[in-house]
Amino acid sequence: MALLDLVEYLDPTGNILAARVPPDGSGELRLGSQCIVREGQLAFFARDGRFLDMLIPGRHTLTTANIPLLVELLKLPFGNKSPFRADVYYVSLQQHTDLRWGTPQPIPMRDSQFGLARIRAFGTYIIQVAEPRKLLSSVVGTRGRFSVQDVEEQLRSSIIARVADVIAEWMRERKLSVVDLATEYDELSEAAHDALKGDFANLGLELTRFYINTITIPEELERRLDQAGGVAAMGGIDGYTRFKAAEALEDAAKSGGNSLAGAGVGLGVGVNLGAVMGSALTPALQPTPAPSAPAMKHCPQCGGQVVANAKFCSECGHSLRAPSCPKCSAALPAGAKFCTECGTSLNS
Repeated sequence: MALLDLVEYLDPTGNILAARVPPDGSGELRLGSQCIVREGQLAFFARDGRFLDMLIPGRHTLTTANIPLLVELLKLPFGNKSPFRADVYYVSLQQHTDLRWGTPQPIPMRDSQFGLARIRAFGTYIIQVAEPRKLLSSVVGTRGRFSVQDVEEQLRSSIIARVADVIAEWMRERKLSVVDLATEYDELSEAAHDALKGDFANLGLELTRFYINTITIPEELERRLDQAGGVAAMGGIDGYTRFKAAEALEDAAKSGGNSLAGAGVGLGVGVNLGAVMGSALTPALQPTPAPSAPAMKHCPQCGGQVVANAKFCSECGHSLRAPSCPKCSAALPAGAKFCTECGTSLNS
């Protein structure tokens, strides 16, 4: 086994959370060897499965001062100059961004408007190592390399379970429908972040950001919503039906008579297509009839024209009320000399 006079690690991918040097086992070190730790890294020395001393960024010469726990465990003979075996683990502290998550299968949700709806959700998140020792001891173990991809599947499982609970609770408390969730992404993201922090912390990781970018509904429900919007835009079901009928006939005319026959309309429709389209569109295209003029009559006093149901003349102010009997108040025809009800003389 080669003696390691210089220990360092460079991550060519940017996705490594922890790496052992050398990757296939312990290395031969000695006091006086150099260990380089770059910004965004920490180096841990381990012996017999125990993580002991930690080095921060910088160039370190291995001495009893900077690896005291390891040296004490080894109790080096021969003036502390003999080689010794140890594991050196580098842990990355950088943020790993644009990690994606999504629900592989639709999640059924109780909906206040549709009863039951199946949704899918997608988004991104950002993580970084918060507790290196916990990550090394509980997750990395004896592996020579441990990348984001190695833990991503476990993280996605936690995300899907928590996000489903958060969305269901959000809809239930606020009595929302799935179509209302598009305006709730920021609040839902914050609630999901709070629910997930503990799961990530158990692995020594910090969930620094969490985003819900999209919540989708089934295509069938989308079509129903589009149809409902079309009905409202056309002013009701009658207008929408006429529009769809005319649209279907126009498409049939463009594709020829065969499509008409195939649709069960019949060959005769191809001949009278213009008339059929006209009858379908006529109610929608006909202008609104102008209001008719009111009935008129002449004032018996001045001869001016007034509305038939007017009570006084607009020209001379003459009363247009029908004459009545002064005794019984019965309505009288014009020019009557006696009341037709009680016989009272009208000449006096």
